[in-house]
Amino acid sequence: MAHPLHDHRYPLIARLLTDLRKQRGLLQQEVADRLGRTQTFVSKYESGVRRIDVIELLDILQALEADPHEFIDRFQGQTSLSTLPR
Repeated sequence: MAHPLHDHRYPLIARLLTDLRKQRGLLQQEVADRLGRTQTFVSKYESGVRRIDVIELLDILQALEADPHEFIDRFQGQTSLSTLPR
């Protein structure tokens, strides 16, 4: 079993957040400004270098003006319970 830090779902979260930002026509710096963080913070979670916790995810989704429920539904639609580690 792979270590949880290497779970294949983390890159999916990063990609979905990147896609949302681009759909909104926002630059990484603009998202960072809304979060009160640096552009590097946004770059790192989008590239998968840095994982984000649930509180950060909610803050990011708010900065992107995205519904958390829709985000989770989209995420779950692209993953499968059969791929969960046991």
